[in-house]
Amino acid sequence: MMMDYATRKKLVELRYSINDRLRINEFIFSRIFILWAIIGLLGGIMAGIYWIILDELTHLLAHFTGAWVIACMTGGGLIAGLIIYLLRDPGEIDLIVNNIRFRGGRLDTRNNPAMILSSLICIASGGSLGPETPMIQVVGSTGTWLAKRLHFRNEDIRSMTIAGVASGFTALFGAPLGSSLFALEILHHKHVTEYYQALIPAIVASCTSYIVFVIITHIGIGPSWQFPASYEVHVNDAFYAIGFGIMAAAVGWAFIFLVRTGKRFFKKLPFPIFVKTTIGGLLLGIMAYELPITRYFSHYQIPELFNQHFTLQLLLAILIVKLLAITVTVTSGWRGGFIIPLFFTGATLGLIISYFFPYSQPALIMVCCMAALNACVTRTPVSSTILVATMTGVHLLIPILFASLTGFFLAPKTPLINAQLRKHEKHEE
Repeated sequence: MMMDYATRKKLVELRYSINDRLRINEFIFSRIFILWAIIGLLGGIMAGIYWIILDELTHLLAHFTGAWVIACMTGGGLIAGLIIYLLRDPGEIDLIVNNIRFRGGRLDTRNNPAMILSSLICIASGGSLGPETPMIQVVGSTGTWLAKRLHFRNEDIRSMTIAGVASGFTALFGAPLGSSLFALEILHHKHVTEYYQALIPAIVASCTSYIVFVIITHIGIGPSWQFPASYEVHVNDAFYAIGFGIMAAAVGWAFIFLVRTGKRFFKKLPFPIFVKTTIGGLLLGIMAYELPITRYFSHYQIPELFNQHFTLQLLLAILIVKLLAITVTVTSGWRGGFIIPLFFTGATLGLIISYFFPYSQPALIMVCCMAALNACVTRTPVSSTILVATMTGVHLLIPILFASLTGFFLAPKTPLINAQLRKHEKHEE
């Protein structure tokens, strides 16, 4: 009997030994890596299809010019509002951040139809919001769905969701590293990587998403905007960048004030959402009629700042009207993201500043203001630096980082995205 027990024990030990040897992996590479890549694959496919549809719809609605643009954007606001009213309100970036931080990282796939349809109408008709928020909602919720199907729990669900969010950002920003950091950094206003365990999943998903998106859309690998390539950078530029950051932070404060005022205004209106979006469309149409360059989410308008010679007075008008356009788009219920429109606003501010610096290299001032303004509004100084450098091809990280940090440290105590606050901070506000 003892012999049989000893034999069985040895057999069991041998079986576990063989299994352990079979499971030995000489690389860090593991099965979970495949899941991160799958999220990126799905994100790239979704973003690619969305971008193609958006591009076709935008070209179709671009035929409405002159006074017709007012009718186009008013109608766009009505249709988008009816979609939200009849389906469900998919929420804004604040809701997405709130769900990731305080609801276990779970994004609801039931919001996707309303988000996709309403954002396509809003963006294509000329709203000053971009596709990043729709994409992070759709791909992030897909990450949540996949994690649930695989019976993941707690932080593993959050990591899969963040990986989806990062891949959604990357497909549209074209910057895998910057987008991965942005997906983490935007979740909190004090800590850059509160969910640091999601960093590698985010990077893997982002790289996969980027390649798939480029293959589908044929956009190509490289900067999103071609800024002048030659610069002479001196140590003084780092100190100048702080000054540019201060001015960008002032514009950031103005934008946050406008958005909060606009939200209070539209919240008081005793109308359903489709009436508010229609009012917003009418106002946006009037602004686009007066200054056509302020129409759309500015992805194709940023190069125009270089290609056309604007007077100082016209640049000031563009800056003010664009701030108002983003504000109305955000607060009247239109759906989309305001990151690229903020980049356009920062670039416009940089050109204005360059008028007062005879020595200046306008492109350098523009990228500093782009990063600083975005860092002030979204509380993302590190990722804003990397995103701007990657998307413009201006790889002068030191002055851009100095400006970005300045914008971040001079931002209002209460962030625009309220979900960036901790729970106890929310109660205190």
